[in-house]
Order: sequence, then structure tokens, then C-alpha cells
Amino acid sequence: MSAVIALVIFVVAFFFIATEKVDKVKVVLIAAAAMAVFGLIPGAEVFFSEHEGIDWRVIFLLLGMMIIVGVIKQTGIFDYLAIWAAKKSRGKPYRLMVLLMLITAVASPFLDNVTTIMLVAPVTVVVCNRLHIPAQPYLIAEVLASNIGGAATLIGDPPNIIIGSRAGLTFGDFLVHMAPIVVVIFAVFVLFTRVLFRKSFRYNPERVASVMALQERRAITDVRLLVRCLIVLGFVVLGFGLHSVLHIDPSLVALVGAGVMVLVSKLDISEVLEEVEWPTLVFFMGLFVMVAGLVHTGVIGTIGEWAINVVGDNFFAAATSLLLGSAVLGAFFDNIPYVATMAPVVEGLVAEAPDPQTGQALWWAFALGADFGGNGTAVAASANVVAIGIAARNGHRISFWQFTKYGIVVTILSTLIAWLYVWLRYFM
Repeated sequence: MSAVIALVIFVVAFFFIATEKVDKVKVVLIAAAAMAVFGLIPGAEVFFSEHEGIDWRVIFLLLGMMIIVGVIKQTGIFDYLAIWAAKKSRGKPYRLMVLLMLITAVASPFLDNVTTIMLVAPVTVVVCNRLHIPAQPYLIAEVLASNIGGAATLIGDPPNIIIGSRAGLTFGDFLVHMAPIVVVIFAVFVLFTRVLFRKSFRYNPERVASVMALQERRAITDVRLLVRCLIVLGFVVLGFGLHSVLHIDPSLVALVGAGVMVLVSKLDISEVLEEVEWPTLVFFMGLFVMVAGLVHTGVIGTIGEWAINVVGDNFFAAATSLLLGSAVLGAFFDNIPYVATMAPVVEGLVAEAPDPQTGQALWWAFALGADFGGNGTAVAASANVVAIGIAARNGHRISFWQFTKYGIVVTILSTLIAWLYVWLRYFM
């Protein structure tokens, strides 16, 4: 009975988030409160449990990076990069989108995709404002590119970190098995965006001419602060890359980096904190509690175990189930708690595999489905929520369905290509 109540609360909340009849932050707070009132979450443990509660690592990673971006913004570097991007693309909409997607996709495997979006999105907003074109299509394309590109490495997408830790997979393993198909899917996606966003491409010759006449170097307002910020940011990126070696969580790296950034900038802290997307952080907390209700009452685990029991000892069917099932479920639940919940189920299935290659194939199918499912809806991955928050703050509101109508198409396309890859490489 408790599982049914938890599922009903989640579905009703998701309906209001999708229809946007009520502010999504209010929705998740009310839903989280309902989960608590009905006793569907593990009590006070919801604040401490890694698998059945708020993932504070995600919250503090976001907070740290928001502070870092807030300080960097004061230097004028985002205006500089926006003018540079506009000039490089000569203001041509599709060329500009490809350039921004390439930057995002190249950065995402080495930074996590949330961090990448937080660095690229402000540039996108500025360049679109300069060219007097809507920023929404460019931000959506960047998020989709980020979720695809982040799948290539161990540190590129948070679900990969969870899977790598559980399965004992290294950074090199992800490069060998995930990077090849990510490159193929990204190339297809870049070509596909020409059709997908064709109605959004606008070219304003007068605005382009005025931007081409600008000198981007004049956009930098504080060179000394910029140098200090870039040094700190460099160490933060290095910390992200070495977190598996140093055994320091990326959230701690982001928080330390934020503290050092504020220290070296000598800016008024209240000014910096104004740049933090507080509604986005609160939304994540409420969403984690909602998902905790599904986890604690066994809804997600039951769905996963049922799917695996259906396929029996047919391991290609199991891989297909994991890939497609993770893409579908990952589109409706945030893929971080989803992967944390399903990882033990997958581990049990891998233990029954007849050989190591088949066992690894199951992990890769699981990772591909969870990563690409993150593009499915506006709330499926952390990067999606962050980008929508940044867009709203800058007057370029992205609705749930505006994002989702593109995300579903890209998820279906990338998942089908990934399924073909798993079949050819591991089961052919």
C-alpha cells in the first residue's frame, strides 16, 4: 500500500511539473512533505542516506560551481567569449550552434556535465542577446550535447561515477568502451540538429554587423581578477580529473574552489551569493526526497527486478532491458538516484553472467541507457534543471515541454544507436 501511495504522489507531482500549472519548486516541496507525512521516506535518514535521501554531493557541487561562476562573471570573460563565438560563426545560427555544442561536448567528458553547462550557458545567453536571437534552442542543444558527451568518461556524468565505483571500472575502461559510441552519436546529433531546430534559426544581418565590429578584448573589465580566477578554476578542473586518484569528492573540490575564489577576488560575498540559483538547489532537494519515497517503498527496485526476471538467462535480452529500461525510467526520475538504486540489482545480474565480457556488457548497457535517458525530459538530469534555471534567470524561459519535445527525440535516436552498438560489439 505504501508503494502505491508513493507512486501516486510522484505521478501527481510529475504531472504538475510537466504542465507547469504550479511553480515546480512549490510542487516538489509539497510532494516531499506528503512523502514525509505518510511515512514513505526513511525518517531523518533522508538527510543522511546516500541511496534513500538527499544527495548532498550534488547540492554542494552545484553550490560551489555557482559561486565560482558568479565570481568569474565579474571579470567580463563571458562577454569576451560570446563576442568571440559570434565572430567565429559570423553570426550564422547553425554554425553558432555547432560551435557551442562542440565546446560543450569536448568539455563534458573532463568536467562533469553540470559544471560544463554552468560555464557555457552564461556565454550562450550573452551571445544570443548580442545577436537578438532566442537563446532557448542553443541552451537546449548544449544540454543534449553535454549529456551525450559526458557519457564518454568516468567523470563526465555523475551516474558513471556510481557505476564505475560499483563495478570496479576505471577511467581507461570508460574511454575504451563508451567513448567510441559517444563520438558516433554526437556526430549524428550535430547533423540532426540542422533539422531538429530548423525553425529556430534566425539571421539578423544588422545585429551581426554590429557584433562583428566589437573588440572582444574590451569586454574584460578586470584582467588581474581574471588571471586569479583562471588559476583557481584550473586547479578545480584538475581536482575533478584526479578525484578518483586523490579520493576527494568533486563536491568538496567545488566547495574549496569556491572558498578560494571568493578569497582571491575580494568581492562582497553578498554580491556573489546573488548569482546562486537558490530555487534550483531547493528543487533538487525536494526532487531527491520524492525519489527517496519511491526507493524506500521499493517501487524502483521492484520495477528493475521485474524487468530482469522477465529476461531470465538471455543476457542479450537483459542488456537490451537495461539499456532501454534505463533510458525510459531515467527520463522520468533523476538519473543519479535511479542509478544508485539499480546498481546493486545490476551487480547481482552480472554475477550470473557466463563470462566477464558479458558481465561488462551489462554494465555498459546500463550506463548508456542511464546517461542518454538524461536527455528524455526537463527533469531527467541535473544539467537540464540547471540550464533551465539559468535561462529563466536571464529572461529566456524554457518550459518543460519545450525541452522535452526535443529531448525525447534525441533520447530515442541515441538509445537505438547505442543498442545497435552493444549488440555488434558484445553479442554479435
